[in-house]
Amino acid sequence: MERAHANGSTIVLASDHDGESQAPVPTSAIGEASAQTCPTCAANAKAVGPPAWIYAIGNVEPRFPRISVEKEFAQALAREKATDLTDRQALHAALSKGENRYLVRQLCWVMTISGLETYLLMPRDPADTALLVDTLRPTPEPSDLDCVIGARGPIASPEMCNGLMVPIVVFDKIYSFDRDTLIKAIPRPEKVSAKEFEPKAAEVFHSLTQMRENAGATDADRAVNYLAVRYPRIYEAAAEAFGKNQSLSAIDVRPSTLSGTRKLVDVIFSFRHRETDVIEKQAARVDVNDEFPFLAKPLSMYYDF
Repeated sequence: MERAHANGSTIVLASDHDGESQAPVPTSAIGEASAQTCPTCAANAKAVGPPAWIYAIGNVEPRFPRISVEKEFAQALAREKATDLTDRQALHAALSKGENRYLVRQLCWVMTISGLETYLLMPRDPADTALLVDTLRPTPEPSDLDCVIGARGPIASPEMCNGLMVPIVVFDKIYSFDRDTLIKAIPRPEKVSAKEFEPKAAEVFHSLTQMRENAGATDADRAVNYLAVRYPRIYEAAAEAFGKNQSLSAIDVRPSTLSGTRKLVDVIFSFRHRETDVIEKQAARVDVNDEFPFLAKPLSMYYDF
């Protein structure tokens, strides 16, 4: 069971329709993707055991795995017209060009969560290197976030990324978004103004994504991260609760008693009335059986028995 006490910060993505469940990925796929992405590292990317699904929210950044790659990039950058560009803008401009796509495959792409280096990313399909470039904003902002969906493999060897030893994640999808922009797209109750709604939605997002050591690896992590970026109704419900003088006191994640052949979890939101101290609970059920979680039951009243 996970619990997060509510306090403030930020935000959301969008709809709930473009991810279908997939069959488990063969362990050999991780090694194959590694070989395609980094030929010199293929021998170091052999998977051990079945992959675990990842649905993580954090930040993706490039690293030079070896000095030779850094020198090669410097030569490519020298061919670009980078006058008046910042280092970050020049990096983005260079990697966005097709002739430099080989450098995108040579770089290490590291996902950090809450400031900690957590995963080393590799695309399952080499064509998806474009998703990695999309994470590299020309003008980065503190509110920039990336949502990575894929399968976790073995720990990277020291040779793969300049000594960094974190789990390899072979990804199928990356959503790159800006919290402050996307929160404005959340449908809000008619009686609540945007000025009132946005900080309330921000607080709920922060409470979800900052739950205890949320690395997007457990069923609970994946469920709350899915809801945070794909289910706007939780933000509407929180705004309605705040309007009734209730505060978001806790978020719990419990295995559903209705789980059978599939893994289902209930994400329970507890709202405490600020005057009477009465707690009202609402829960959404999420199917986390496969790589892409999906909503199994909409948010509704929840009762403890």
